[in-house]
Parts: sequence; C-alpha cells; structure tokens
Amino acid sequence: MTTTFKYSLEGQETDRLLFRKITEQDFDTWLTFCKYPDSLKYIFSQEQLKVEDPIERCRIWFKRVFDRYENKLGGMNALIDKQTGAFVGQCGLLVQSIDEIEELEIGYSLMPAFRGKGYAIESAKKCKDFAFENNYAPSLISVIVPQNLASIKVALNNGMVLDKTTISKGDLVNIFRINKI
Repeated sequence: MTTTFKYSLEGQETDRLLFRKITEQDFDTWLTFCKYPDSLKYIFSQEQLKVEDPIERCRIWFKRVFDRYENKLGGMNALIDKQTGAFVGQCGLLVQSIDEIEELEIGYSLMPAFRGKGYAIESAKKCKDFAFENNYAPSLISVIVPQNLASIKVALNNGMVLDKTTISKGDLVNIFRINKI
C-alpha cells in the first residue's frame, strides 16, 4: 500500500514523465544533482549554501523533502522518463509562507543532463493543472531568485506573471503567480 502526501502528484503523468514519491533509494541519484556546481545556488538559502559537502547538501535536501511529506506541507515528486526510466528531476506542490501568508508553490529542479529539454515546463504545467483541477488554491506561485533566468522562463511559460519581490528565508526573491480562471 502506498501512502501519499498532501498535494501529491504520485501516479500522475505527462506525455514524457511519470510522477512518483521520492524514496531513500533516490539519494545516490540526487547526489549527482548536489555535486553539480550550479544546481543549488538558486534553491538553497545563502546559509545552506555554506555547506560545501555534496553529501551533506543532499542530506539537507532529503530531510526537507521527507519533513514536508510528514507535516503535510506538500512535496517534491520524482520525475521519471517514461521511455527510458531515467530520473529526470523533481517537481511538486509545496506549501510556503510568503510575507506571513500561506501559499501553494510549484517547485521544480532538474538533473543537469535534462535541462533545456522542456521537462521543467512540462512538469510545472502538470502541477498547475492538477492543483486547479483539485481546487487546492485560488492561485499558485513560484518563488524564484532574480538571477535564475531559466526558472523565470518556466514560470512565464506556465502563464505566471511577476507578482512582487520580497524577502524569503533571508534571500531576495521574485514571486510569480497565476490565478485560477
């Protein structure tokens, strides 16, 4: 029996991707992501970036994923290529507190080898459609540091617009938003 977390897309799919829950067995695969120099600079806070050991960074990431599952704060899903079975990255719906308001965020992070191939927008659109179809929130956000141009492009292609700039977890971030129609 599979237990799902709140806002889980487990079992959902797109043309190319399957969504499933992250497991401890994904650690070594995700470690590759944590070893890549540019992977975490846009998604870890400046404080977390001071941790230089990729294994420790991966542990921090996994602790955060499993804490979200356990505390019903949404979570990332593993993205699996339907043709090859490759672990493409992670994407999901995350409960965030932005300016003391609880929001539902679409978050996404891809393995370096799968960037620039449309997987981020494909999975982000699925998250948007799934959240709105299930009436999870009247609007969705993506929290993106201003320097992360690739993620900004994904947000814009997902129909989001820049809503505001604020401080989140000590970092300057842009909040991109889409409202349910």
